[in-house]
Amino acid sequence: MTQIQRATLIGSVSIFLWSTLALLTRLTEDKIPAFQLMAMTFTIAFLLMNVRWWLQGHTGLRHLRQPPLSWLIGVGAYFGYHFCYFAAMSKAPVMEVSLLAYLWPLLIVLFSTLLPKTKLELQHVAGALLSFAGCWILVGKGTSGFSAEYLSGYLLAITCAFIWSIYSVASRFVKTVPTDAVGWFCAVTAMTAFACHLRWEVTVWPENMSQWTGIVGLGLGPVGIAFFTWDYGVKHGNLQLLGSLAYGTPLISVLLLLTVDEGVFSASLAFSCLAIVGGSILAAYRPKRAKVA
Repeated sequence: MTQIQRATLIGSVSIFLWSTLALLTRLTEDKIPAFQLMAMTFTIAFLLMNVRWWLQGHTGLRHLRQPPLSWLIGVGAYFGYHFCYFAAMSKAPVMEVSLLAYLWPLLIVLFSTLLPKTKLELQHVAGALLSFAGCWILVGKGTSGFSAEYLSGYLLAITCAFIWSIYSVASRFVKTVPTDAVGWFCAVTAMTAFACHLRWEVTVWPENMSQWTGIVGLGLGPVGIAFFTWDYGVKHGNLQLLGSLAYGTPLISVLLLLTVDEGVFSASLAFSCLAIVGGSILAAYRPKRAKVA
């Protein structure tokens, strides 16, 4: 296995972990204010990285000093994406926000052409478009249509897509920055979210073990390990393939909800499954080159 293949495999772990977001969020019963939840989960992610540093025999301070650009990319993406996402959710219907925010995998495939020594091939675009079509059918089946009155929410959702795709592609320009530094990016994001919480929200502590399980699970998985593996994947792996594979997140999410009787299998789900998986396979396909005698 080559380094690129290994990094792509590691990056794809994030896709599965992000798919548990809806299931774990349901455990919190939507009782925890958005910025408070963000502060708590990013704090857990930082503590998780501290465990890694402790096992390595240091405090992690060696990873604190990084180029300003890496701080801008990391903290800007983590906090900026969630800030815009929460704001969009408060200004527009959830289905439409989800559809627009999920333009980011397609944008990753397109923006990757700006990277040096990166070639965008037809199957990358075709695979991403096919997967996006499947995602649109899967996530958008409950939409009531786009309306001008929710324009501000739509623009914020599109901003989310641009923030995460730009972050994923721009990470290649700071690929020498170790993934351990993401722990500090999570710490700053947590502090910023906490400040927003104090400014705009009322603190609500979890009332039962189910809510605590959801919060800890989010901090360890979708917010913790997922950000670490994604950072490594987008810096060293096949960026176009990761972008296409990312459309598997909403599909796996729906399938996980089905396992706990939180959904119904349907023809549209089956078609979405075929489109998303087919698009990923198409993006990963590498035709054999004929040898020149």
